[in-house]
Amino acid sequence: MSMNLTQKILSSHIIEGEMVPTKEIAISIDQTLTQDATGTMAYLQFEALDIPRVKTGLSVSYVDHNMLQAGFENADDHRFLQTFASKYGIYFSRPGNGICHQVNLERFSKPGNTLIGSDSHTPTGGGAGMLAIGVGGLDVAVVMGGGPYYIKMPYVVGVELTGSLKPWVSAKDVILEMLRRLTVKGGVGKVFEYYGEGVSTLMVPERATITNMGAELGATTSIFPSDEITEQYFRQQKRLDDFKFISADLDAKYDEHITIDLSELEPMIALPGSPDNVVKVSEIEGTNVEQVIIGSCTNSSYKELMVVAAAVQDRKIVPGVSLHITPGSRQVLETITRNGGLAEMVSAGARIMESACDGCIGLGSSPASGSVSIRSFNRNWKGRSGTADDSVYLASPETCIAAALTGIITDPRKLGDYPVIDMPDNFVIDDSMIIQPSDNSDSIEVIRGPNIKPIPKITSLSPDLKGNVLIKVGDDISTDAIMPAGPKILPLRSNIPAISEFVFVNVDPGFAARAKENHGGIIVGGDNYGQGSSREHAALAPLYLEVKAVIVMSFARIHKANLVNFGILPLEFNDPESFGSLQQGDMLECNGIKELISSGAIIIPVKAGPVTIECRLDISSRQREIILAGGLLNYTRLKSLR
Repeated sequence: MSMNLTQKILSSHIIEGEMVPTKEIAISIDQTLTQDATGTMAYLQFEALDIPRVKTGLSVSYVDHNMLQAGFENADDHRFLQTFASKYGIYFSRPGNGICHQVNLERFSKPGNTLIGSDSHTPTGGGAGMLAIGVGGLDVAVVMGGGPYYIKMPYVVGVELTGSLKPWVSAKDVILEMLRRLTVKGGVGKVFEYYGEGVSTLMVPERATITNMGAELGATTSIFPSDEITEQYFRQQKRLDDFKFISADLDAKYDEHITIDLSELEPMIALPGSPDNVVKVSEIEGTNVEQVIIGSCTNSSYKELMVVAAAVQDRKIVPGVSLHITPGSRQVLETITRNGGLAEMVSAGARIMESACDGCIGLGSSPASGSVSIRSFNRNWKGRSGTADDSVYLASPETCIAAALTGIITDPRKLGDYPVIDMPDNFVIDDSMIIQPSDNSDSIEVIRGPNIKPIPKITSLSPDLKGNVLIKVGDDISTDAIMPAGPKILPLRSNIPAISEFVFVNVDPGFAARAKENHGGIIVGGDNYGQGSSREHAALAPLYLEVKAVIVMSFARIHKANLVNFGILPLEFNDPESFGSLQQGDMLECNGIKELISSGAIIIPVKAGPVTIECRLDISSRQREIILAGGLLNYTRLKSLR
């Protein structure tokens, strides 16, 4: 039987279920990754399982988010992560070694392997032929403990690439075109599998840009075949032993088809507010720009930064623009330092930032109030930059550097001849900042700072559901809106009581106080609720505030799974008209909710005064058991006792 690439990898890892779209399957996982903003909680959860050593083939703990050490909290977390990794069998990538997705692609990717990571941009690994999926931290903890990963079998969309990109058009323009066509909701429940003659024109980091931003489509993941181009990348990384060819069968079938002629694309740009608000750069030329940032896990590879270095050679950044460069890894930084590319950017007036997430999560490089910032990042929701009234555009490094050189949004094709970048035979290889775990776990003490608090205890589900509507929000609410990032809040990721004070703080500053006053309650929202980051704190912090259920039009995949993992009911309106009938402050109740869930009821009647609203509980039988147990941690403990 012929298979596409996604089916091949899943079939070689499947443990339970059938590969029928929307049916739940369980797969074995080869690798896991965490980053420091999600990792501390994930490892506290792993510790609660009381398992002496991780059971995965490879687990890596990265530090790339909380790099601003304005107090003791972040440094304490990093020390905790390093000592924990050493004790429990996890590799540790030290602060300064680079962004997790870039480093993992360089040093640990393996075609045909499965990878889950507690970061929504884990699909970056799909650029090297991995089935790489972003999940919540608790899912990572359970997999590290030897459990499988459960997911609904996705639909597989075949994306045929034909032709080749023209000068000054890049892989970023490919994924922006996908977002223009499909929107941030267009990939929910789907894997985007790229194939066709155009694939061979893209290097692995270019493919990784496309798979990385597939997360903005809401996709389960995205993947490219592993071919001669992939082999060359592994040769440059001196990792040919990890390489293998893997691709779809020639007569493979797909659930849907998309075709993109690369030769017809032109530079694209996402307007402020959403990654899918995409237009051609040529349509908005002339817009004044005050800040340009090139980097992030999406666009910070060697070739991309060398194109920038060539573009600024013997030129200066205009006085009204601040240009920030963020190399994706120490490998990239050292390579461009040795070949002179970094010097060209410094000479042009660029500010060189640490190899970290930086401005992408509002932990630095926030723009001036009311100004335009154009970035080679993957997300541009209002205020994510750290500036409340920001105007953040998303574009390729080529379009970004054109703006930095002219002071206005400019079609990069006006910069002249496109530079030819000679790729090195080998990158600078130095893994000294990746610390191997100890062979003597008993000798390692895990060091905890005072900001690291125990995981809040979760009780089993109550027989009845009752609570006020604490807040009503609209469509496309991101996990950034639910649980913001930034230098004030991110250091509290290991302290749930403290971070819970900031739930919905930028949407409704009174939310936390109201939740406490009402002893919890219910959240009501629109379509695509919980899009974006995998941060499980957007479920865990509301749980601490005693949020009992979330009722929305539809959920983003990872957030819905996180709600289940922490025992919060994820309900969806059966009739869209019901959304309009609910208001903040309404009392909602469902007597016998526990019995309804146990019986397998899909329709859950929720009373709002004299009106009964029908809601759907669209979760698997296993997830029902998790809800009844009071979350995945309790469920896993109970299973181990059986």
